[in-house]
Amino acid sequence: MKINGSEIANKIHIELRKKVKKLKEKKITPHLAVILIGSDPASTAYVRQKELKSKAISVNTTIAKFPSGVSQKNILKTIQQYNNDNNIHGIIVQRPLPSHIDSNVISKSIDPKKDVDGFHPKSKFQPPLALAVLKILKNIFVHLRGGVAPAAHLEGEFREWLILQNIVVIGKGETGGKPVIEMLKKIGAKPLIVDSKTQNPPNITKTADIIISAVGKENTIKPEMIKKNSILISIGLSKGKDGKLHGDYDEDKIKNIASFYTPTPGGVGPINVAMLLKNLVKASES
Repeated sequence: MKINGSEIANKIHIELRKKVKKLKEKKITPHLAVILIGSDPASTAYVRQKELKSKAISVNTTIAKFPSGVSQKNILKTIQQYNNDNNIHGIIVQRPLPSHIDSNVISKSIDPKKDVDGFHPKSKFQPPLALAVLKILKNIFVHLRGGVAPAAHLEGEFREWLILQNIVVIGKGETGGKPVIEMLKKIGAKPLIVDSKTQNPPNITKTADIIISAVGKENTIKPEMIKKNSILISIGLSKGKDGKLHGDYDEDKIKNIASFYTPTPGGVGPINVAMLLKNLVKASES
């Protein structure tokens, strides 16, 4: 079954629009500042979606674009300007960053109260990508149990279900696999991690109930690497020879093997953006 990420995201947007309307009655308009360095296709696509969805829920955005050779000093200067601007409630620096820019320095330079991407060690927010994956898994769980349960009751059952799953995360990069792995461990799950040094990855993935792939390379997951009725979530994005963005597996080849899978586009991406905006609205409320 294909997971409709856009549908899940739209439900979140409806709630956010209501909250933004109430904030505007108090003369507060949530404002997101985005710093984009270079022209990575996936990053550019994500920033465009953030801009479009912000507009859809009546949130203001400032998009600062820099060439890939921009100095770290200039980026830090821009971040400081946004930190000091009371009309800006959330700041993100779109990853991945060029090699000459230290991502840790960048993360720590953002005011934790405005770090809606959740990378600052003292950030009050969870990374939107991790929240998006959790939202997808929760929707699958609700579907499997045949309906919606009261929230408090559902949370406990969902956590128990998730802990019992054999989960494999492919890739542990700072913007993809890492926040998801940390979130799963916080819940109590024990994900197995596959990276470039892992020998015989299919031996591990073949045992997985849930595979979360954050590689960003077409056909990372092949049909023979997954077991029947597993759940596939593709975080990774890459631009193919056809000029389109692709996930980490060929959907046509896995759709009859997996019980649930996220498509590209329309899978994790829309929910990731929705969760970012949810963090932004929270930041503007405090």
